Amino acid sequence: MWQTYLYVMTGGAIGALCRYLTTFAVQRSVCSTAFPWGTFCVNLTGSFLIGLLWGILESFESNHGARLFLIVGVLGGFTTFSSFSLESLLLFKAGEVKNALLYIVGSNIGGLTLAYAGYLITSAFKYVR
Repeated sequence: MWQTYLYVMTGGAIGALCRYLTTFAVQRSVCSTAFPWGTFCVNLTGSFLIGLLWGILESFESNHGARLFLIVGVLGGFTTFSSFSLESLLLFKAGEVKNALLYIVGSNIGGLTLAYAGYLITSAFKYVR
């Protein structure tokens, strides 16, 4: 049981650090601060990566530890849905209704689309072997 916790904690620490660095770099590189581009990019990237990993791990008799480390730990620490929710509310509170709606719709539709795209990419390789 302690190994389960270790996989999740280690992956979570790596994912959280990657989230922080990515969010900081993206937000710093854009001119507009009214839209949370850093979190937006992290959520979409995380959605794509979870689709890829889902497809890869599904095609193998993967060990449970790999799933815990990569999906629950790394990507759980990397994606920021709770931050997304708070930032959406803050945009509404600041009167940035258009940006709030764009952020909510773009994150959800983009995230679902990219997760499925990642899965399709790995599915295509299953038949190439």
